[in-house]
Amino acid sequence: MRVPLDGLPDRVTIYEVGPRDGLQNEDTIVPVADKAEFVARLAAAGLRTIETTSFVHPKWIPQLADAEELLAALDRDPALRYPVLVPNERGLDRALADGCREIAIFGSATESFARRNLNRSVDESLAMFAPVVERALAEGLWVRAYVSMACGDPWEGDVPVEQVVSVAARIMDMGCHQLSLGDTIGVGTPGQVTALIEGCAAAGIGTDRLAVHFHDTYGQALSNTLAALRAGVTTVDASAGGIGGCPYAESATGNLATEDLVWMLHGLGIDTGVDLDELVATSRWMAGRLGRPSPSRVVQALSPS
Repeated sequence: MRVPLDGLPDRVTIYEVGPRDGLQNEDTIVPVADKAEFVARLAAAGLRTIETTSFVHPKWIPQLADAEELLAALDRDPALRYPVLVPNERGLDRALADGCREIAIFGSATESFARRNLNRSVDESLAMFAPVVERALAEGLWVRAYVSMACGDPWEGDVPVEQVVSVAARIMDMGCHQLSLGDTIGVGTPGQVTALIEGCAAAGIGTDRLAVHFHDTYGQALSNTLAALRAGVTTVDASAGGIGGCPYAESATGNLATEDLVWMLHGLGIDTGVDLDELVATSRWMAGRLGRPSPSRVVQALSPS
């Protein structure tokens, strides 16, 4: 039953991260053919932006060591976006060589996570990203920036809103098209999410350039998403089947499940362009490949017992 609420957008863009952020934390190495089929199934379900892989060194994330092979196996639809994560200029070189037209960089709001994830301070990581963004823009690429640990850090605890906004403003000043605020360990609550979005707006980063990325560690991902929608955000990251986490933060559990997000949005009368039945079937298929049930509550509810 669809019952709209005042103050919400008519349409939401779902930024699907399952093939990259979802699979990167899985112990089971998924064959390239299955990854390519996963991406194709997600596209067939109506998802228009699908983050496919990352050009990180294979030593750090073995699951994504097959980036070039996967991209070669994809039948990329020119009407869709297939962003890839690039950690540095070498990653950008690889992305350009494979014909990628959308990239993402991955920064941190905290020093502790920047050191663990990038082996650099926040300042050093931003200095590393600057030439990546400059070159990407010169090549006509679409560039997204992530700022992780936006709601809390397992080593530093609470992260002040002003600290997150400061890093966000510096990274967006490079010319990135979109910023995704990441609650990497899933500790955020709606008031904090609203304050972050308002802080970004005050720094000149409007909701038209914002996305949100929630993990469901404490069961807050959907409530935080609703708060973001009320604040004007219309792009939401999610992972099919709720798979994923973060290999550098053990307390980070699965991402917001795309099916759970779609169920809520459709119930609010918000258009997503996604076929929920097709999406559920895709996540059930991937769960079989991973050898474990999907953590998505909607997938569980709509699957035969």
